[in-house]
Amino acid sequence: MKTKIIAAAACIFMSGAAFADPLEGLWQTEPDDGAYAHVDIAPCGANFCGKIAKTFNGSGEYQSPNLGKTLVIDMAAQGDGNYKGKVWRPSNDKIYLGKIALSGDTIKLSGCVAGGLICSKQSWARVK
Repeated sequence: MKTKIIAAAACIFMSGAAFADPLEGLWQTEPDDGAYAHVDIAPCGANFCGKIAKTFNGSGEYQSPNLGKTLVIDMAAQGDGNYKGKVWRPSNDKIYLGKIALSGDTIKLSGCVAGGLICSKQSWARVK
């Protein structure tokens, strides 16, 4: 009996890992100041963070000093594909209040200041 309980608990624990949040994965940003990036979004604590995995410009992939830096910061799931946290914009080195709206293989990301009065938005596509 004890073996069956342990096996059932192991199955439940392992099945949780199989159900990744749909936000997790590699995403391509829109160009910003002539460059774009692939951002790897993964769990960070109870929320999600996205680090710059690759960077590209007009000449192709290049070694940006921003590689490995966190662009999506502490995004918390709000339900229905919505997330709230912060975003960092490398071109001006500022951190903004951020939101993500996930729909299939596209996310709409916004970063705002002044209580949401001034916002910048991008659509990112999942890299397959």
